[in-house]
Amino acid sequence: MSTASSLTQSRTRISPREKFGAYVALTKPRVIELLLVTALPTMVLAAGGLPPLSAVVATLVGGFMSAGSANAFNMIIDRDIDRVMERTKRRPLVTGTLSVVEAHVFAWALAVASTLVLGFMANWVAASFSVAAIFFYVVIYSLVLKRRTEQNIVWGGIAGCFPVVIGWSAVTGSVDWPAWILFLLVFLWTPAHYWPLSMKYRADYTAANVPMLAVVRGKRVVGLQVILYAWASFASTMLLIPVAGMGLLYSAIAVVAGAWFVAESHMLYNRALREHAEIKAMRVFHASNLYLTLIFVSVGIDPLLPF
Repeated sequence: MSTASSLTQSRTRISPREKFGAYVALTKPRVIELLLVTALPTMVLAAGGLPPLSAVVATLVGGFMSAGSANAFNMIIDRDIDRVMERTKRRPLVTGTLSVVEAHVFAWALAVASTLVLGFMANWVAASFSVAAIFFYVVIYSLVLKRRTEQNIVWGGIAGCFPVVIGWSAVTGSVDWPAWILFLLVFLWTPAHYWPLSMKYRADYTAANVPMLAVVRGKRVVGLQVILYAWASFASTMLLIPVAGMGLLYSAIAVVAGAWFVAESHMLYNRALREHAEIKAMRVFHASNLYLTLIFVSVGIDPLLPF
């Protein structure tokens, strides 16, 4: 039996459940979870309490579809890289569970639907930021930066900052200084979050010829850069206290969690300096997730408290 006929028969055996799972995988749902964690607390801060339900639904649904669209386009663009990298070779466009045409239709449908949901259920300012986020992630990061510069994740990470301004504008119809500070926080946090992951999968990125900092510069430079961005992230959280009038809960968590995250980054660098020491890069990666979650949970709870 020929290879082509075997592939055709294998595709006919894809069940509706597998197809559905492939479409879900195309959106990178675990990434979206973190994006939505930043949007909802920002809405509470913008409203000074509980935001309107319609704005919350619009932001969560529209934001999920917007991020899912950007991630689907990214998988289409990066399918050649995904075939090479161990951690991505089971993605649906690599396995053939979905075709490129199916992925394109899905990505465009999500992009249009997310814009309409945010525009009609919230406002067109939020919808415009959603379109900008998709454009930035797909064009600026995926097409322009990712394969050309070691600073790809720094500037490409701006796409992940948009949920905070989408959430804020969904409530207020504009964007004020506290939202831009949170935007800055996510921007500064992203390299400190992602570069340890690139250390873990350095061989993958080398094989795929993607110039991540860990590939181009090595572990010591990455460790130092993680320290610098962790400190910068910590400083940005301090800015929010006077600008947004944050209370005791946020202030305490920002100080304690920030100090812990900075300490983790220093430990990563110290291990990187020792030639044969185990790097434990994923420890900092997971710590960064918890750190950002703690900050934004406190952002969402603090306005509801009397102190």
